[in-house]
Amino acid sequence: MPRRKPFSNKQKKKQLQVKREKKRGDTGSGQSSRNASAERGVRRDRQSDTSDSETTDIKRINQQPGSRDSRYDPNRFRLHFEKESKEDVENRKKIAQVRILQPVPERELEMDVSQVYPEEQGLDFPRRPSWHYGMQREELLRKEEVAFQQFRQALYSRNAPGTLSHFEHNLETWRQLWRVLEMSDVILLIVDIRYPVLHFPPALYHYITGPLQKQVILVLNKVDLCPAPLVLAWKHYLTTHFPSLHCVCFTSHPGQPYSTLLQKRRMRKKSGWSRAGGPIHIMRACQEITAGKVDLSSWEKKIQRDAVAMGTEGDWTDDGAETVVMEHHSDVAMEMNSPTQERYKDGVLTLGCIGFPNVGKSSVLNSLVGRKVVSVSRTPGHTKYFQTYYLTPTVKLCDCPGLVFPSRVDRQLQILAGIYPVSQLQEPYSSVGYLCERTPYMSALKISPPGQSADPMAPAVHAWTAWDVCEAWAEKRGYKTAKAARNDVYRAANSLLRLAMDGRLSLCLHPPGYTQGKEQWESHPELAEIEALQGRRPEEEEGGERDEEGESSSEPEDEDDHDDDEEDGDGDDEDESVRSERKGKALTLNMFGVLGENECE
Repeated sequence: MPRRKPFSNKQKKKQLQVKREKKRGDTGSGQSSRNASAERGVRRDRQSDTSDSETTDIKRINQQPGSRDSRYDPNRFRLHFEKESKEDVENRKKIAQVRILQPVPERELEMDVSQVYPEEQGLDFPRRPSWHYGMQREELLRKEEVAFQQFRQALYSRNAPGTLSHFEHNLETWRQLWRVLEMSDVILLIVDIRYPVLHFPPALYHYITGPLQKQVILVLNKVDLCPAPLVLAWKHYLTTHFPSLHCVCFTSHPGQPYSTLLQKRRMRKKSGWSRAGGPIHIMRACQEITAGKVDLSSWEKKIQRDAVAMGTEGDWTDDGAETVVMEHHSDVAMEMNSPTQERYKDGVLTLGCIGFPNVGKSSVLNSLVGRKVVSVSRTPGHTKYFQTYYLTPTVKLCDCPGLVFPSRVDRQLQILAGIYPVSQLQEPYSSVGYLCERTPYMSALKISPPGQSADPMAPAVHAWTAWDVCEAWAEKRGYKTAKAARNDVYRAANSLLRLAMDGRLSLCLHPPGYTQGKEQWESHPELAEIEALQGRRPEEEEGGERDEEGESSSEPEDEDDHDDDEEDGDGDDEDESVRSERKGKALTLNMFGVLGENECE
């Protein structure tokens, strides 16, 4: 048998593409099959294009397997971002190798919403054009495509190249947002408490409260990843600048000790969705909005029943559990929805969950239901299309795919916030440098310069670069390349970025004036309510800072680090050793505090 000849990565990629085409049912291969598929229609084009196509300036990511013969194309809703030139990527990589990291003052973490979404730059979002029931479906779709192209042209005309952040270029995903906004009575705008100004586009808020004449409930999610004074400061900042907001705090995993730097993964059990903190506050906000037009007593009883069902050890019992009904909507049925539909139709309140990728929309929905009904992943764009579920006979939930709105935020910060998939990064080192300059990474990661032994008594004289941090982390974790057994700096950089997204390497933005008025928020009378929602205990706060005895929660020794984005809950599963170690330790939550009640009254 003759020896196999080596061939380039380009040839290997072409070979895999031909194999995929054959698997999907194409008879040809190579350029001829691609040309033939292009002639079969726009829809087949969308299925056959690749994420690294050189004929377009749009990068299509999160390719999903699917059959050409199926009615629905799963790749219609994948993320479309603007491509970066190879020159820019190489320049950032070179800078990360030579630029010395300089600590950024705490005051630099303060960020105003006008910095991210300046009014004079026209940072709007695409609106659905006007239509009437006499229009044909093809005519409406064509009109929407023209309006979307005009939106993009106007946006780029007012913003210089390279100044805009990554934002969604897929019209199909924006159509999902239009449908959810039209069919919902109340909008749940979900943001990550660590980066709330990134996830709160004022144009969307003004559109919902203005032309749509609907109410917005701002859900500050993942409050367990942020210190309580900072949560309170962000809540007051947002309600002050946007008075029509109903602002509530939420966490799907209360009771976790907070470390200001690096913490263990949040506990994830099969019963974890039922221990959420904040559903009662969302329900009360809805009661205030509906003003008795919808009977929400069944929702209130469900929340109380879920709290009682949680035993003293936090064990969830499914006895008598209600069935969650899922609704299926076809594209044709939903494309002709009227934006002026009747509110609270048939006495049912429809809640639409919208927001950026990776802010926890699906987790909020699962927590409201009390069990997992929507798959969750830390990969942006995991939710492809909107899905509706009946929480109770009078409350319906609608989960919308995550959408990235155009802004002027630094792209490195976008990556740390989980908006852009880490697995698709060509150059993650500049984002690692951005993170290290804003966190005390040396005390958190406990790394030493590559090639040197870790000596805590030695003076820290090494001038660190982002590349050095990645190389040191690869050496510490044992990440090696397959061929030469060198330190795998790319894998190490992705590992550090995932630590940041999971909240274990914590970076939190601050509202304007927080540094100067921190003492005011640390002694604020509403602070106890936030701490009760987080479900923490004082002894846990102190225990998270122990480093001397080798029991520090800042050391990620139990990290189950995956380089692929497989669906493991939302990426927060713990190792078996840690799970067994905590098995006997019950998280004693004040359920009255979680429900917003004072147990002393």
